[in-house]
Amino acid sequence: MNHPTPKPATLELSTIQPIAADQRHGRARDLFTIWFGSNIMLLTVVTGALAVTVFKLPFITALLALVAGNLIGGVFMALHSAQGPQLGVPQMVQTRGQFGSYGSLLVVALVVIMYLGFFASNLVLGGQSLHSQYALVSTNQGIVLVGLISVVATVFGYRLIHAYTRLMSYLSGAILLLCFIWIVAVHGLPADFLQRNAFNLPGFLGTLSVAALWQLAYAPYVSDYSRYMPADTGGRAAFWSSYWGCCLGSILPMALGVIVGLSVNGDIIAGLIELTGPIATLVVAVFSVGIAATNAMNLYCGTLSAITVGQTLVPRWSAGALSRTVTALVLFGISLALALLGQDDFMANYTNFILLLLYVLVPWTAINLVDYYLVAHGSYDVASFFRRDGGIYGTFNWTAVGCYVLGVLVQVPFMATELYTGVVAKAMGGADISWIVGLLVISPVYYLLSRRFRAPALLAGRNA
Repeated sequence: MNHPTPKPATLELSTIQPIAADQRHGRARDLFTIWFGSNIMLLTVVTGALAVTVFKLPFITALLALVAGNLIGGVFMALHSAQGPQLGVPQMVQTRGQFGSYGSLLVVALVVIMYLGFFASNLVLGGQSLHSQYALVSTNQGIVLVGLISVVATVFGYRLIHAYTRLMSYLSGAILLLCFIWIVAVHGLPADFLQRNAFNLPGFLGTLSVAALWQLAYAPYVSDYSRYMPADTGGRAAFWSSYWGCCLGSILPMALGVIVGLSVNGDIIAGLIELTGPIATLVVAVFSVGIAATNAMNLYCGTLSAITVGQTLVPRWSAGALSRTVTALVLFGISLALALLGQDDFMANYTNFILLLLYVLVPWTAINLVDYYLVAHGSYDVASFFRRDGGIYGTFNWTAVGCYVLGVLVQVPFMATELYTGVVAKAMGGADISWIVGLLVISPVYYLLSRRFRAPALLAGRNA
């Protein structure tokens, strides 16, 4: 079926309201470019380098762990994306269908905090990168510049963000390819490149987890960027476009991080600049702009989630473009303050905090996916999402809330961070498999309890 040609990027008027059929537009391939373009940035490169700098893996093993982790985590990310065309609402609004109107508030609030953290982390990295290559630009000025580009895209909303990442897919993709060619063919790799580091199981599992969690971090907002798609886009097309866009967009820059990490000692961004030599100015400029694209998505998600919290508490509030703009500016101000005031030791400390937040999102993703695909079969009463009493879903679904708490607790012995390492993780040499345990335990438990305790009408599903 032919769908309307996407209109030029204009100010988005909707926020968390259901997207009507006559407002739907776009094709599944748009989901590929938004996830491919948004992942090719400096933070992805730095994350890939962890495989060889922190986890001390050799080249081949590092690549295997990163590829496997992204491909596994990408399945969950893409399953969430496929929900957007069907329901036409943001992911955190849809969460009310599992947790109830008030039961979902804790998860939604955590998502706001998490994406503000990612936003601030990217600001610091972008500012420091610009300063390292352009001495006349201070770190603070770089932080503000990246932030301003991000907030403009957030204010204009969905269409501009899609257009922005579509452009960055081509631009950042070309620069990424140029980096590989220049470093390998022109600069050359160290003679002992393949002999550096040695395989270790904790490092392999740690790298696998980092890559999988990179993908899982998108789960709370991935359907925000597919909710405008026509309903007949189809779950399968939305799944594969999102899956390959996000996996390829993550694996390739992470592979660059591995090469840089094994080739130089010390700071990865400084190493990238050293290895790319004459083209470093172009590389840093494009990848820094790429950070702004991803940050626009982080701020957009945080804004929609904050509006979701407000609308839950004040159901009569129907937020529009002005409310989204004001909310985005407030959240931008908070993140900017965090980045400017805590830039010296912010990255290391907040990375640990982000990992802890990701642990509490793992049981949420298990509950959401099991409920959508196995319990409700994708059929929800969307009108109930916007009622204070939760409509047919109530204020609290104690089955979901209980499973969520259980999902956090069962991960604790398997966690491994600088802030806390569980007893099982210590016994495994610091390997972190908590997310695997969380998914494997909560998915069947929630399914069985839902089949036992949820009302027959909910099990049968309601037409959206």
